[in-house]
Amino acid sequence: MALWTVHGNGRRLVRDAVVASEERLSWPLTIGFGLQHLLAMFGTTTLVPLLTGFPLTTTLLLSGVGTLLFLLLTRNRVPTYLGASVAFVVPLGAAAGEAGASPAALLGGVVTVGLVVMAVGVAVKALGVRLLESAMPPVVTGAVVLMIGLSLAPQSVSWFGEQRMPAVLTLGTIVLLTVLSRGMAGRAAVLIGVLVGWIYAVLTGDLVPERIDELAAAPWFGLPQLIAPQAHISVMPFVLPLVIVLVAEHVAHLKAVAAMSGRDLDPYVGDALISGGLATTLAGSAGGSALSSYAANIGVMAATRVYSTAACLVAAVGAIVLSFSPKLGALINTIPLGVLGGATLVLFGLLALVGARVWLDAAVDFADPVNLVVMGTAVIAGVGNLTLQVGELRITGLVWGSVGIVLIYPILRSLADARDAATES
Repeated sequence: MALWTVHGNGRRLVRDAVVASEERLSWPLTIGFGLQHLLAMFGTTTLVPLLTGFPLTTTLLLSGVGTLLFLLLTRNRVPTYLGASVAFVVPLGAAAGEAGASPAALLGGVVTVGLVVMAVGVAVKALGVRLLESAMPPVVTGAVVLMIGLSLAPQSVSWFGEQRMPAVLTLGTIVLLTVLSRGMAGRAAVLIGVLVGWIYAVLTGDLVPERIDELAAAPWFGLPQLIAPQAHISVMPFVLPLVIVLVAEHVAHLKAVAAMSGRDLDPYVGDALISGGLATTLAGSAGGSALSSYAANIGVMAATRVYSTAACLVAAVGAIVLSFSPKLGALINTIPLGVLGGATLVLFGLLALVGARVWLDAAVDFADPVNLVVMGTAVIAGVGNLTLQVGELRITGLVWGSVGIVLIYPILRSLADARDAATES
């Protein structure tokens, strides 16, 4: 039995056609869509290990392996790409600086978080998705999706400002192709836009000289460095709150894909959490960064309306290949920040609006004070990336916002319902 059925004739798409997760186009086109996913995740997935001190090629390798594992355990029904989670950067940095944790100890924390996420997935799978829906109804998942998209806005704008002309060319190409093209060019707008901006930067000498030197010096083949984790209790207070962040991200991204594709993915929530937690556990056990479903790749799906898991598989295989070829990885790393800024300005914006779509599809009551508090908090935390200081521990807006919304909403909802019941009686 084939893993994917061919959508139509595999070569042409009508303007509003949606390619489902179990479908694919011709392999040349599928590879092209996979390259869009690869480019979308590459910048951040390579940035995170540089900030945390983990080996870059190891993170790439385990990112690809983790994605393949996710696709396998969700039975080819949930399209996603698992990239290095930005949410771990500040907590791991704080654990290293304040608790003196070694890289091995930090990896032990990553493994622990992955195991707990797996346990949550097992509970959801055993007790039913209603267990999670009671704590994370559409108003919460939509808020988390919106907050994730908006919290990434400063990064995108910063990249855009680094090199404005390549950024404008990239952004303009993506927007024009998306709006004006009724064919495959509109679906591949992100890839074409990145290539246009990249080529312009090459012709005008806007590539970063250090990255050109790294490209010249990088070997064609190299083995990723593996690091064994160690369990240290001192790291746990810094990383355990990230369990809620990863659970919220996985569930919110799954809800976002379901809303965009018109598919009911609730039966796969438990599988998604189990496989996502297992991927993070595997990554931490070998020296890679914690993994989460990636916002930029959800944005690619929103822009292309291609939800084929075959494209995600191509991106995963590409990441694995790059992890064994520092030369190819260095080549992609020459893509200017301005080009990434132009592309992510579209992708992150699309993701934020998907959060609003989750609210609309669920007919969330915008007059309900409890809902307004949750949604308003998500917007401000996302746009401002408000960082809280608890002693020496810095908590980013994405972390405290996700944790706060997931934990506080059920309490506020219960209090409001009790008030209404008392008033009626």
